[in-house]
Amino acid sequence: MVKIDVSTIVNAPIRRVWAVLRDFNGHDQWHPVVAESRIEEGLPSDAIGCVRSFRLEDGAELREQLLTLSDRTHSFSYCLLDTPIPLLNYVAHVRLKPVTDGDRTFWRWWSSFSTPPGREQELKKMVEENIYGGGFKAVKRIVEG
Repeated sequence: MVKIDVSTIVNAPIRRVWAVLRDFNGHDQWHPVVAESRIEEGLPSDAIGCVRSFRLEDGAELREQLLTLSDRTHSFSYCLLDTPIPLLNYVAHVRLKPVTDGDRTFWRWWSSFSTPPGREQELKKMVEENIYGGGFKAVKRIVEG
């Protein structure tokens, strides 16, 4: 089992960061690798159990399901349902906390998943750098400006 746990400080108030991240279907508006996204069956993007189907810039198609969402704790969890990338039993969590010194936000993003034997380090690096690192940079550009 591969485990990833990364975090960053965003130089913006938590309400501004949460406004971007809370929309489970909004990642095509900020994440550089997501080309387009839609919620299946016309459900709202904050409905627990809703599924987002999205296409990456490279053409790969994925589906993820929202497992939890809390405005009180500024957090959500989701899992991968379908992906051409061999991230098996992938479950991820996002949580924001206020940093009162400067009205900033602490953002933690963590996950666990299995991979085919021998691909653990390659896929761990891809998720850490391309998915989480790319997401951190993109959201910071939006909310810190």
